[in-house]
Amino acid sequence: MSTSPTQPNRRQVLKWGTAAGLTGTFLGQSGVAETNTQGAPEVQKYKRLGRTEFEISDISFGSSGIRRGQEDVVRHAIDRGINYLDSAESYTGGQSETVIGNVVKGMRDKVYIVSKIITHEAMKSDEIMKRLEESLERLQTDYVDVYMNHAVNDVKVMKSPEWHKFVETAKEQGKIRFAGMSGHAGRLAECLEYSLDQDICDVVLCAYNFGQDPSFMANLTRGMDWIARQPKLPDLLKKAKENDVGTVVMKTLMGARLNDMKPWEKDGSTFSQAAFKWVLSNSDVDALIVSMNRTKDIDEFLGASGAEEMSYGDRELLERYIALNSDTYCRPGCSDCESSCPYNVQVADVLRTRMYATDYRDVEMARNEYAQLATNSSACLTCSGTPCADACTYGVFIARLSAPTHRMLA
Repeated sequence: MSTSPTQPNRRQVLKWGTAAGLTGTFLGQSGVAETNTQGAPEVQKYKRLGRTEFEISDISFGSSGIRRGQEDVVRHAIDRGINYLDSAESYTGGQSETVIGNVVKGMRDKVYIVSKIITHEAMKSDEIMKRLEESLERLQTDYVDVYMNHAVNDVKVMKSPEWHKFVETAKEQGKIRFAGMSGHAGRLAECLEYSLDQDICDVVLCAYNFGQDPSFMANLTRGMDWIARQPKLPDLLKKAKENDVGTVVMKTLMGARLNDMKPWEKDGSTFSQAAFKWVLSNSDVDALIVSMNRTKDIDEFLGASGAEEMSYGDRELLERYIALNSDTYCRPGCSDCESSCPYNVQVADVLRTRMYATDYRDVEMARNEYAQLATNSSACLTCSGTPCADACTYGVFIARLSAPTHRMLA
């Protein structure tokens, strides 16, 4: 159905509502905490990670972009008090684990190491064990503190008897201390809910940011006949906390388009710090991880450590960021648009790889991830774009992003 000039579509209303409507809702919130810009940037708070009993840094180390020769970055993070190092066998082709291993040998008892593996429902426990042992070799350790089933987007993966057999054996052999799952795709809530109901995770890692939380977006979209997706996520984080499952979150920067915000950052407060403070203000979140590729990034990020509330200026930065980026940002955990595609393109995953290339500026990782997709966006090159033209709940113009993504990453 066409949209008349006098009847704004969802994309227009979202953009206008963001630019004009959030300030009023923020004024009513209490508790202001300005960013502490004085003193050395160090971890200010450690939090208990559920039943693991680990006391981990509230802002922790993500290593998805770490490559050979970056030992100084990992060492800087540890020197600043970060003690939870998140990696995966797939990160930079194993380089991430190798670099971490080079740094932590001799100080293994001072840090918690996480690694992850992407599995499928038919993968045998012996194969998973082999892959774990390869990670341990790169990490130069005989155990990891947490081992996760990574990028889970199908409940069948968490139901797999082979995965559970592996976890039991690996724990018995002392190769892993705790197990969990991570996820950021369209069925995140479903997979997380199943894992919590079955009590099969000690720790969960999920995508979570201000741009996908329904309470934040409800203020933005009130009066409209559609809602922000991921309505279950805050409740599931709460459920995890009640079940004493450790909760760590990622993708907290809503795309990490940091340069967009430089003109509006003032008084020593940055957009990254504002986004982190929003996350850390939720008592159901134990910690966040964020990719740390430069020492100066670590120093900036730790400016939000220990925060429990946000200032009005922080909220203004988040408001501005949504106004600038909402119509090109694909929210983690949402796949509403995929049913509209006659070619079964994995739209959310395609746009996630685009984010890695254009926002994270890691084209190598983006190409590696894109190559693993079962259905990429090659079909978008010859499609009119009509089927998905108004399919995004948030107003993202999918066709304008999906075809260029294939040209860039194929």
